[in-house]
Amino acid sequence: MGEEVVIFSSEERADRQRVCAFLRDLADRIEQGNLVLTKSGEETPVDIPDAVELEVKFEEETEGTSREFSLEVELEWPEGGFSGGVGLG
Repeated sequence: MGEEVVIFSSEERADRQRVCAFLRDLADRIEQGNLVLTKSGEETPVDIPDAVELEVKFEEETEGTSREFSLEVELEWPEGGFSGGVGLG
């Protein structure tokens, strides 16, 4: 696999209500097919194709006697989107 470049990254503490509001807004923008990620006045536009690969992970990390959990939702797609399936002419 090739080199991975992080184009945008953000992390913040938030209560569950704030997280839900963010995810609802994100879902609406994904449904529209485009969104703009903003942080410190910088904007990163993202165009999302009709078909994406959806990955959901729930992980547990243990360090000594402490445990930390994470729930990750990831969307992936190749540049130009996925090619169409089999069709008949």
